[in-house]
Amino acid sequence: MEDFALLRAVRAVLATTPARWEQLVAAIDGDRLQESPQAGEWSALDCLGHLVMAEREAFQPRLEAILAGVAFPVFDQDASGALARAATPWELAAEFARIRQVGLAALDQITAADLGRTGTHPELGTVTLGQLLHEWAAHDLMHTVQAERALMQPFIAGTGPWRSYFAGHDVQSAS
Repeated sequence: MEDFALLRAVRAVLATTPARWEQLVAAIDGDRLQESPQAGEWSALDCLGHLVMAEREAFQPRLEAILAGVAFPVFDQDASGALARAATPWELAAEFARIRQVGLAALDQITAADLGRTGTHPELGTVTLGQLLHEWAAHDLMHTVQAERALMQPFIAGTGPWRSYFAGHDVQSAS
């Protein structure tokens, strides 16, 4: 992907994700947001808590680390469960929107020349800023899809003869 196209595409994804979450928490009952599709999987609210933590403790610090030429801080991706249980869905969505604005402001300072700059990930080794931006957008989309998959389970269960159409998302057919 061309450097300017990458910056535009990543910004577009990152800018739309908070609104998607605000719409989900407005439309879906809080209890359903907390339901896991099956044991050991994250609920929609777990996904949102994770996105808040990742924004605050992974993506923005990693962006800063690459620009400063220092190693990344370690990020515990499983620590977000407590955050998801400590706040209401509205509070989490609002916090995500707030902190994402900080991330977007930082992203707006990146130039095409910065995309080749490198940093050191504690597990993956040397990564470029361009790779981090790809991961940031993919991460947003992945966890939003994961949350929507959790939310669709009660609907899938009631589809009757159409259920087979949802095989790729139906946790009952995957077990």
